Amino acid sequence: MTDAHTPSVFSSRPWLPAYAEGVPHDIPRPKGNLLRMIRSSVEHYAKHTALVFFGARTTYQELGDQIDRVAEGLRKLGVKPGDRVALILPNCPQHIVAFYAVLRLGAIVVEHNPLYTPRELRHQFEDHGARVAIAWDKVCDTVLDFPSDIRVTTLVSVDLTRAMPLGTRMALRLPLPAARRARDSLTAEPHGKGILRWERLLKHRRIGKNVRGPKADDIAVLQYTSGTTGSPKGAVLTHRNLRANAEQGRAWVPGLQPGEESFYAVLPMFHAYGLTLCVTFAMSIGATLVLFPKFDVDLVLKAAKKHPPTFLPAVPPIYDRLAQAAEERGADLSTVRFAISGAMALPPETVERWERVTGGLLVEGYGMTESSPVALGNPIGPSRRVGTVGVPFPSTEIRVVDPEDPEKDLGFGERGELLLRGPQVFSGYWNRPDATAEALLPDGWLRTGDIVEVADDGFVRIVDRMKELIITGGFNVSPSEVEEALGSHPDVLEAAAVGLPGRDGGEEVAVAVVLRDGATLDEQGLREYSRRFLTPYKIPRRVVAVEELPKSLIGKVLRRKVRDLLLETPGQGAAAP
Repeated sequence: MTDAHTPSVFSSRPWLPAYAEGVPHDIPRPKGNLLRMIRSSVEHYAKHTALVFFGARTTYQELGDQIDRVAEGLRKLGVKPGDRVALILPNCPQHIVAFYAVLRLGAIVVEHNPLYTPRELRHQFEDHGARVAIAWDKVCDTVLDFPSDIRVTTLVSVDLTRAMPLGTRMALRLPLPAARRARDSLTAEPHGKGILRWERLLKHRRIGKNVRGPKADDIAVLQYTSGTTGSPKGAVLTHRNLRANAEQGRAWVPGLQPGEESFYAVLPMFHAYGLTLCVTFAMSIGATLVLFPKFDVDLVLKAAKKHPPTFLPAVPPIYDRLAQAAEERGADLSTVRFAISGAMALPPETVERWERVTGGLLVEGYGMTESSPVALGNPIGPSRRVGTVGVPFPSTEIRVVDPEDPEKDLGFGERGELLLRGPQVFSGYWNRPDATAEALLPDGWLRTGDIVEVADDGFVRIVDRMKELIITGGFNVSPSEVEEALGSHPDVLEAAAVGLPGRDGGEEVAVAVVLRDGATLDEQGLREYSRRFLTPYKIPRRVVAVEELPKSLIGKVLRRKVRDLLLETPGQGAAAP
């Protein structure tokens, strides 16, 4: 399966015998776009519940109707094929509708974290150039206050409470501006921006069937990530990429009952993991998707009484907290048959506790935004192997190579960089040909930046990471972003950010700083200062003053040595930001 000039011991796919019974070795090449997938569910499961939000239900028939109406509303606003439309939304029904409505026009969804600071959002808008944004009403002011060189001309304001049952008005208590400027009609704003209520889009007629939709190889989503190197950039994911990953996921889980499963969306859908598992995979099988705007143990356990979950994609800390709460309160989570963990290492003790409490199976997978995101997974069955990230998905190839020479293949048990190739692998970064060339080899192999060992039966274990990203709470943090934020403080001469082992099995952001002459370290003050520029999960939990930063002969900061230095420095991490 590998190219003739790069023979690999993995070309025979020795992992295939480990597949659960019924899992195909390959999936058919997806031919249609994501709209074909959602239309199929609307037709086959019309009366079934598609979405649940604080008890309010939306059927698949209603979902399809809303998608078509919002698509027509966006078309009347001038959105056309290839346009980027920014979504700045937490998990809510409007997020699902907006996602597919944008795609219906052949336009491109750009997902954003609604907790981002104005600086973080501005960087991404400068990059993708979207002129239409659909945003949670609590962040509309951030977009309206963008400078005139960012040409957002139309802003659609979404009030989450309007999707809740009558009489239910729940404060989400997230640290965001409370200002609202939404009006019932389009109005002029500074810099030519306008603002429109979401409900106005829903009043349009359904989009005509004569309006052409996208092709399979058209771009569906720009998903921002720090990638394998450098600052955040937009990973280009096509309809075929995302459909392939949804089909791979569907094939990977034997025993799924289309039209009968209940997925819990506790992962943010603006993250690649939540996007694929909830927005595409769950919808492709006619599942009921129970939406949570943020993870909250009490909300999840309360919802489980009325809408018992059967499938829970999450990260290890969520499984830990839910299992502990269920044990303490005698709550029933026994309906969860499948739990897929990703984004960080899954501790064996978490697996043991979760499976003891639920009686279901918890397995670990592996992927990255550039692979839509899932590429490897533990089999859903007795062949799963705790402590590994499993084996390649159907239609997915791997190689292990010398990190300094990716043309040099390594073998079983040898430590090297993991390469991936498959229908879910992205086509590059938006307007970043140099970064694309670094991540994608000419023959389609994706450099992951992760160092692995592969057993002779194909199971993969992550042992190190070449790239200097910090992974905290399942999110990628670019060290340079943190360094730039702290480095702008008048007391700081230099800063180097690294990830240190956290209590939850992931990492915590830590920073070594060189102070200017006469300055003294104010750790809490520096953390508070960084809040101006960084979203909460990027704020350092530990700041340490050092005499100088370790550097190479050419003056490059050696972050690996910084990490070793901080690990040797006494002191506990600060309280969570």
